[in-house]
Amino acid sequence: MKNSAEKASSTPPTQNNLGGQIYLKVQIDRDTPAAIPMEYAREVVVVPTKRLTPIPNMPSCVLGLLNQRSKIVWVVNLAQILELAPNQKYTQHYHIALVRVNDIPLGLRINQVKGAVRLDSRTIQSPTNKIASHLIPYVEGCVALETEILLILDLKAIINSPVLHNNNY
Repeated sequence: MKNSAEKASSTPPTQNNLGGQIYLKVQIDRDTPAAIPMEYAREVVVVPTKRLTPIPNMPSCVLGLLNQRSKIVWVVNLAQILELAPNQKYTQHYHIALVRVNDIPLGLRINQVKGAVRLDSRTIQSPTNKIASHLIPYVEGCVALETEILLILDLKAIINSPVLHNNNY
């Protein structure tokens, strides 16, 4: 029989014995809370805007490249990809959620991190008729909380967003 330390280590990092999956709760813009599945989240950093290297001839949602621990990561403005209210344009620091999907690293500029939240899959509802239609391709579902609707982001869809893969750039 496994001892308790071995049992705990066999639990996937995004779940625990209380049930439900763990998500990184973020604020995309002033009015839009969202959750990133923890399996994709690597870390959150606050960096001076000058640490990003702008790249010419890219879509406006691409803020530039970030050198983080000798790894180069594209950073995009998540609010802009999702066609939400723009983040404060002139700021001295960016909050960036670093994620990795299918070995593709990406930095998502967000307004702030709100912590971690555990969600039971049974509470996740279809986003249809609950959120703006332009958000639906980028959302796996949503959860109605007491004071807000939390969007569960589909990071694969965000990484494959047409705005990031337009051949005109």
